[in-house]
Amino acid sequence: MRKIIFLISAMLGLCLSSTHAQELEAKVSINHQQVGNTTRTDVFEALQEKITNFLNEKQWTGMHFRENEKIACSLGITVNTYSDTDNSFKCSLLLTASRPVFNSSYTTTTYSVNDKQFDFTFQPTDQLEYAGNDHLDNNLVALLAYYAYMIIGYDMDSMSPLGGTQYFHTAEDIVTNAESLGYPGWKAFDNSKNRFALLNDLMDGSMETYRRLIYKYHREGLDQMTEDTEAARQAISESISMLDEAHQAKSMSQLPQLFTEYKRDELINIYAGKGTSQERDDVYKILFNIDPSQSNNWDKIKN
Repeated sequence: MRKIIFLISAMLGLCLSSTHAQELEAKVSINHQQVGNTTRTDVFEALQEKITNFLNEKQWTGMHFRENEKIACSLGITVNTYSDTDNSFKCSLLLTASRPVFNSSYTTTTYSVNDKQFDFTFQPTDQLEYAGNDHLDNNLVALLAYYAYMIIGYDMDSMSPLGGTQYFHTAEDIVTNAESLGYPGWKAFDNSKNRFALLNDLMDGSMETYRRLIYKYHREGLDQMTEDTEAARQAISESISMLDEAHQAKSMSQLPQLFTEYKRDELINIYAGKGTSQERDDVYKILFNIDPSQSNNWDKIKN
């Protein structure tokens, strides 16, 4: 892995720092408007501050990151219900992580998820500490650690083939240990879009093509756009064919559709009025088959 990381850095024109800079640059927002009138606004302010500090100040891996190498991510947390009696929160999370495209000012989404079962307890005096998966006794800590490793795993997959494997394995361990906490989202076969289901699909051997397309799409596609636009678009077209293979391999998996959702506008910009008509038609058919609800958007590719 260490050799892989240094190879990645060389390809991107980056050098790794000798300091132990943290990996994430997270921006957190808390929307508590649905809670209604409450005098406890301090709890939401404390929640935002402690989540931000927890994600950004902890070193999640053994890698060394410079300030400009940190993984940018945003966490929008909507509080649906809050009880100051037992300090319980029922929330939804909209998470998006991104990375820069080589030799450009453009950033691309590498991972995005809408978690509607982001539930936990919290009070301002709580200290958020992650001491490993064998000591998980706080669901908020489990949630944040899980997503930290998912963000890093997807970022590493976009840099080298299957580069995020060890981080996804850590996320798997969190899922296993967090199930006993009794909160929704961790249980096997409970929901096709819950944390267990999405990670289980990601690590399923039949879905390896899905993970490999992440590398092809980003490193062989987007990162080469300024050097050779046509060759880069061809690599992206090949990655979309791999997305189709993954969809056929496990048709009930939500991963291919989620990919098309957060890459939708980007794909339209890549193909609309560009490339050959056959290339656009092939991409259109695959995307339409995976997510026909977006047909109006996919039409912009074909036309």
